Amino acid sequence: MSALFFTGMNSCVRLAGDLPPVQKSFFRNFVAAIFAAAALARTHTPIKIPKGCRMAMLMRALCGTVGILCNFYAIDKLALADASMLNKLSPFFAVVFSIFILKEKASPKQIVAVVIAFIGSLFIIRPTFSNLELVPSLIGFLGGVAAGAAYTFVRFMGQRNVKGPIIVFCFSLFSCLATLPIMLAGFVPMSAKQLLTLLLAGLFAAGGQFAITGAYSFAPAKEVSVYDYSQVIFAAITGFFLFDQIPVPMSIIGYVIIISVAVWTFIQNNKPIGERK
Repeated sequence: MSALFFTGMNSCVRLAGDLPPVQKSFFRNFVAAIFAAAALARTHTPIKIPKGCRMAMLMRALCGTVGILCNFYAIDKLALADASMLNKLSPFFAVVFSIFILKEKASPKQIVAVVIAFIGSLFIIRPTFSNLELVPSLIGFLGGVAAGAAYTFVRFMGQRNVKGPIIVFCFSLFSCLATLPIMLAGFVPMSAKQLLTLLLAGLFAAGGQFAITGAYSFAPAKEVSVYDYSQVIFAAITGFFLFDQIPVPMSIIGYVIIISVAVWTFIQNNKPIGERK
């Protein structure tokens, strides 16, 4: 669900046209903050962050904000599927970060699955890295690293019973406050259509945030990560119908690899625990 929602968000960000990534990020997070605040108010949930989770919350917000800005920049400069795939390197880095931050252990099969998915992503990234789009590709890659770190801290807080809406609200509010001064300094007037598109991007983002926060709160990164790669499939379909973008043969190979390893991982995770090693 998060992959589907985030594809809608990315499409709206691209459709919003030539606006600064910071401006797009602000409206995306503004809507998400409202939805998270409404969810907290509806359930009468107080915003309390345990002392041991405050640094994790700050790092989740900081890494998430960097990830969004890098992702939005890549979306504006690259093909939608390629930008999405760069961002979807985040599950690979989430597994890496979880080993060091959360002390989680991955079985050999799970490690192989993530590595194969990462190799599949390289088939999609390779055409981008070999041309003049090197800078936006590197920025998109950095966004994937930052997002992977952010999801690891989400998992850290989820293990300590920090509610998902609290995580989404604090992250969205932090991002809004961090980007507001920069946005106001370089604000670009928007048409009604652009504003509506960005608000719709925020709506999709809210759905994606709740879904991904729930995923990483209730399951280890090693089990969630591969499914996150499905966003590239949604992005390829959306890019074709909305932006007339046709994936190159190497990208298609990458898509096949990623789908295959996702199905294989699903089968492995549904085996009895004793047979998963």
